[in-house]
Amino acid sequence: MKLLAPFAMLTAGLLTTTAWAAPGVVASIKPVHSLVAAVMEGVGEPDLIVDGSASPHTYALKPSDADALQNADLVFWTGHGLELFLGDALETLSTGADVVELAAAPGIVLLPVREGGAFEAHEHDDQHAHDAIHDHDGAEDHAMKGEQSADDEHGEGDMHFWLDPENAKLMVTQIATSLAQADPANASTYQSNAEAQLVRLDELEAEIDAMLAPVKDKPFIVFHDAYQYFEARFGLNLAGSITVTPDTMPGAARIDELKTRLVELGAACVFAEPNFAPTIINAITEGSAARSGTLDPEGGALEAGIDLYPNLLRGLATSLVDCLG
Repeated sequence: MKLLAPFAMLTAGLLTTTAWAAPGVVASIKPVHSLVAAVMEGVGEPDLIVDGSASPHTYALKPSDADALQNADLVFWTGHGLELFLGDALETLSTGADVVELAAAPGIVLLPVREGGAFEAHEHDDQHAHDAIHDHDGAEDHAMKGEQSADDEHGEGDMHFWLDPENAKLMVTQIATSLAQADPANASTYQSNAEAQLVRLDELEAEIDAMLAPVKDKPFIVFHDAYQYFEARFGLNLAGSITVTPDTMPGAARIDELKTRLVELGAACVFAEPNFAPTIINAITEGSAARSGTLDPEGGALEAGIDLYPNLLRGLATSLVDCLG
């Protein structure tokens, strides 16, 4: 028994050292966190900045977030344009971390922000979006046509690119590569996890496509223009949005205009978001035949973790089918 005691202490020390060897990883928002958690399964768990029902559009860093960023070895975020609260923090707090901007992952093509957002016709832009979203092999060609964010007139472009499961696959590949570089000892685990996740994402895309097939032609309106990747991937009939960004709410005159356009478009549904009060939705749909629903583009109402990403896309599809059908 006396001989076992030092061995037990040595074993505990080795286990502790192994745990310490896993990199400290931080993810900015729930969809990113979910994909990172899937690749890290069995090795460790990433920290999440924007937790609960908070929106990255209006988030402010907490002291615990600052501590996580300061102690991180690796930080995953979408990039400049969505998590505005992170830009300065990454430069001042995460000086010792590798910062991975997933919008720049190989193969991802960002679509321009649709100016006006609400109900203006963008037939030309919509065709470009459809072409870009269905041609990952031609990313450089599309970039020349204006479907990348960094250098076009729209500034940072539409940063909700995770809502296309094909983009999620590209994110997973980049996440696995970055984790393997930071933690070579667990590279094989990251690789096998990523390969399994790619298969699950293929299955998820087929599942969502089948769910949405009966309602693809039904016009609908969203709260803010966050869904064009989902719309283009699955061939949906998104007629417009109430606002381009949730930072800017429409005034009384704009609401009256939207009520008129709602009838003209024959939109079947108007969708709110869980992070913002539905009073504007009620004002716009009042007196019309349009129904109302809720779409959650960032998973604010969902529990963070590996299952969040598939549940997020299934939730969008279910909400659309329930309202439009």
